[in-house]
Amino acid sequence: MTVRTPQLQSFIAGRWLGESPAQILHSAVNGRAVASTHAEAIDFGEALDHARQQGLPGLLALDFQQRAARLKALAKYLTEHKETLYAISAHTGATRADSWIDIEGGSGTLFTYASIGTNEFPSSNLLHEGPAFALGKQGRFAGSHILVPRGGVAVHINAFNFPVWGMLEKFAPSFLAGMPCIVKPATATSYLAEAAVRLIQQSGLLPAGSLQLVIGSTGDLLDRLQPQDVVTFTGSADTAARLRVHPNLVANATPFNAEADSLNCAILGPDVGADDEEFELFVKEVAREMTTKAGQKCTAIRRAIVPRQQVDAVAERLAARLRKIVVGDPALESVRMGPLASRDQQRDVEQRLALLKQGADILLGAGTAFQPQGEGVAEGAFFAPTLLLARDTAAGSPVHEVEAFGPVSTLLPYDDLDEALALAARGRGSLVASLVTRTPAVAARVIPAAAAWHGRLLVLDRESAPESTGHGSPLPQLKHGGPGRAGGGEELGGARAVKHYLQRSAVQGSPTMLAAVVGEHVRGAQVRESDIHPFRHYFEDLQIGDSLSTHRRTVTEADIVNFGCLSGDHFYMHFDDISARQSPFGKRIAHGYFVLSAAAGLFVSPAPGPVLANYGLDTLRFVKPVGIGDTLRARLTCKRKIDRNKKDANGQGQGVVAWDVEVSNQDDELVASYDILTLVAKRPVAA
Repeated sequence: MTVRTPQLQSFIAGRWLGESPAQILHSAVNGRAVASTHAEAIDFGEALDHARQQGLPGLLALDFQQRAARLKALAKYLTEHKETLYAISAHTGATRADSWIDIEGGSGTLFTYASIGTNEFPSSNLLHEGPAFALGKQGRFAGSHILVPRGGVAVHINAFNFPVWGMLEKFAPSFLAGMPCIVKPATATSYLAEAAVRLIQQSGLLPAGSLQLVIGSTGDLLDRLQPQDVVTFTGSADTAARLRVHPNLVANATPFNAEADSLNCAILGPDVGADDEEFELFVKEVAREMTTKAGQKCTAIRRAIVPRQQVDAVAERLAARLRKIVVGDPALESVRMGPLASRDQQRDVEQRLALLKQGADILLGAGTAFQPQGEGVAEGAFFAPTLLLARDTAAGSPVHEVEAFGPVSTLLPYDDLDEALALAARGRGSLVASLVTRTPAVAARVIPAAAAWHGRLLVLDRESAPESTGHGSPLPQLKHGGPGRAGGGEELGGARAVKHYLQRSAVQGSPTMLAAVVGEHVRGAQVRESDIHPFRHYFEDLQIGDSLSTHRRTVTEADIVNFGCLSGDHFYMHFDDISARQSPFGKRIAHGYFVLSAAAGLFVSPAPGPVLANYGLDTLRFVKPVGIGDTLRARLTCKRKIDRNKKDANGQGQGVVAWDVEVSNQDDELVASYDILTLVAKRPVAA
């Protein structure tokens, strides 16, 4: 009986498209058919119209906080259904550990961006990138910056090696920014990306039109993009170079971000001896980067730069470790490295290895003794871990030009740190470089010099090793990208990635007008004062600009003495009259933290009420010294409200309120300035 190959479909304009088979996609393990792409052409005009007319309004009907909540719920949903993806991922040649990076790394990125949205973005669709600052002498004209959704569509073109993580690490920040996405996975492993999108759609968590999937060619998609759209690409440097100059992208100045494969390196410091713990850490890190995902990582170590006197020892230990790696069908418990993603990828690595061999010798690699474990693996895309030693390290050598995107790495000897840095730079830009050293001075010498050529730098030693995530692991909180050959772009990096999908604009006007625009109080803007203390309002009833000007308090010597005894702070400026008179202030001054405490005493409403807790201060500045006899007054103003849609254990809702505090002296001069962050209760829900 003939078994029908599963048919992949694109998800376009809210429906699954594709009934007729086209290209057969094969298992990397045994060559059997896994799925087929579809022959039907995609109407990209329809796809973009759907994203603009359905996806964009649906996303912007939610605010940053609400979209963050959707990301968190989606991360939980995918985690609950991860075994479905693990089963499919096996066809890509990934071991369980490899698939963990892709699948749970993807959902972990969603969790991270959900947290970033909750903690760093407002409950609106405008982010004030303050502070506002005066542009006139009388305080009537000010300026600031805002970030708003671009109003366009994000097109994500992804590589074959991480079909889930590669998609979600782009989707998470663009979704949080309110941009609908059209995702184009690499064809070779698109069956795993399609399975992930089916789960996402089944979750019901996304507004219609916020995510579409393209199986196969992008056709005329790029020809139809507009200035407000964004294109992000992960893949080869050659493809990135071609897409970057696409005529329509150039004509519209459509933002294009590339993250390209690069010749990443690891440097063994000259201070590390063969008996040092760091020596073994270096060997282990290189071996891990060669064999994880069979070396198919844009961040994998391609060049291991080692002191010339350590080359033989490194080669011996590295080869010994690589010989222990069992290669074969990842379904076998003993297997630690699977095949490449496809036979095409296998041929590509073979061709590139042939070029590398023109300037290097093979110390360990493919040969007749290489026998992957498992049944049917003869038709798989296996490739032996291959270690080379460069004979030629001069500029223009293949080792600085050619990347074999598989389990291949080359040892490069150096005589001093200047030569090591020069070798690293000959890769013409990379995503990541590592330095393994036991001496802080070596790190202080290497890292600033290397930073110009590498997007991320890992310093590895015995102290960081137990917690280190490793050379090849991009983290959501840190930028992923690099200069030159690595594409010149940036992804991830916490809130930076979200801001990439937002439009930044400068705004000028009166403080009152700026406050209305940015949705938070701007100093100098009109305020509202009433007989009701602002701390007596529930979250819903508070308005931006609600303000209290307090009574006054005169600072006495007893205040300073008592605060010093209470705090233990007996700094001479507070207690030594002679030394204080000889200081630039010319007198004894009060503790800065006394000024904060005194201000709190002026503005706090002590009785129980909606304000539940004070959990931090931001932007604290002591502007002018406060001396004995000065009289303080504070102004408390509701600056910003963030509704995180959270409830306490009793089910009562809470919101976050930032209060602007200005402390002035008897001459109305500002002496201290800061924001207080508080949790404020919402109105109790009637039973």
